[in-house]
Amino acid sequence: MTSDPPPRIHPTSVIGSDVELAAGVDIGPLCLLEGKIRLGARTRLIGHVTILGITELGADNVLHPGAVIGDEPQDLTYTGVARSVKIGDRNVFREYTTVHRGSEHGDVTIMGDDNFMMQNAHVAHDCRVGNSTIIAGGALLAGWVELGDRALVSGNCVVHQYTRIGRLAMMRGLSRTSRDVPPFCIMDGTHTLRGINVVGLKRAGVPSKSIHALRHAFTALFGTRQNLKFAIERLEKSGAQTPEVIEMLNFIKSSKRGVAFGPHDPHASDDSGSES
Repeated sequence: MTSDPPPRIHPTSVIGSDVELAAGVDIGPLCLLEGKIRLGARTRLIGHVTILGITELGADNVLHPGAVIGDEPQDLTYTGVARSVKIGDRNVFREYTTVHRGSEHGDVTIMGDDNFMMQNAHVAHDCRVGNSTIIAGGALLAGWVELGDRALVSGNCVVHQYTRIGRLAMMRGLSRTSRDVPPFCIMDGTHTLRGINVVGLKRAGVPSKSIHALRHAFTALFGTRQNLKFAIERLEKSGAQTPEVIEMLNFIKSSKRGVAFGPHDPHASDDSGSES
């Protein structure tokens, strides 16, 4: 077994004195790394990449031209205090993606492992991005957004600050939300839930029994406009729930912003897929 080679740095790139590079790091032409930065093993900067501030990336990340990681938050109150970005392993940042450091009143922007940010996508200050998410082209996450594992934010979606997107949820293209999106749900338009993300659940290996229970729970909660608190109580009294249904209910009950609601037309429900 051979060990990774020492870091390779193109001569046109500028690397600050506080930058730490693990074995196998590959920095292409015209990159700028300035700040207390750590890059994990085999992370690759293709070229024209900017990394600033207190920023840590794990192993095997790939950053395409124009990506900017760790720049100052777009926060008018920010005075330059020390804030950071922490990113895990095997993430892909396509052209002109941006991930900003924490804000004046925050701390750190966090992204897990195996995430895929497409071109021009943005993760703002103090966000919490889980694992194996997709943030498609032009999608914008405002400050303090939480994005659950394997969630999909489709092209040109916008997410209001402090909003949560649950695990394996999907936002359809051009949609927008200022309300929490429960796990496993499909949302489009303006925070309007359309059904359960059946395709995404199947790809994640969720059993058919659990998918059926989620579809039943969705109808009970969002099939008609009703008092959601009472709908939850009725559903909980109806019998044993699968772990996925319990996860959805706990997410809804913990919401501070309120959750997205079902369609005005109960026949408009659509959980036919999870394609972006």
